[in-house]
Amino acid sequence: MVGRSKAASDDAVIIKKYANRRLYNTASSSYITLEDLARMVRENVDFQVLDAKTGDDITHSILTQIIMDEEANGSQQMLPVSFLRQLIGMYGNSMQALMPSYLEASMANFRENQSKIREAFEKGMTGNPFAAIHETNMAMMRAAADVFMPGVVKGKDKAPAPAAEGRDEIAQLREQMAAMQKKLDELGK
Repeated sequence: MVGRSKAASDDAVIIKKYANRRLYNTASSSYITLEDLARMVRENVDFQVLDAKTGDDITHSILTQIIMDEEANGSQQMLPVSFLRQLIGMYGNSMQALMPSYLEASMANFRENQSKIREAFEKGMTGNPFAAIHETNMAMMRAAADVFMPGVVKGKDKAPAPAAEGRDEIAQLREQMAAMQKKLDELGK
């Protein structure tokens, strides 16, 4: 097919970006804006942005630009400064290669548990409104641990370990993380 990148999925809408910074939606045969792309993301429309001249996939940089615009122009910033500093600090770090899969797993887990969080806030002060949030945090931690150390995390449905056993598990996890960090540092040299 003409105008389609090898990496493009069959159902993804192709957006072409021209040198004059204009974005062209090939599905609707119309020019669109970054706001239109942000709306498409929110509506779960799969798209790929290609440089019109070279055919290179520039989706990543366009999505990053949308985030920057949202952070700069939005009524409420989503990314705290401390998170941004930590994220920037990860570039060039030996753990950088693990971050994309960790962030994807964390976000997927958050989205899966989003309804539980919403229900907790809607319940307000009845019962324990933060139980679902705690459960979500624990699920995110399990997902993150599974990304970094597959097979270490026990079944999700098991009851939490007693305090002493929990401390031992944390100590083991710390040792394993330190060993992984050492190996990654050695590989980086």
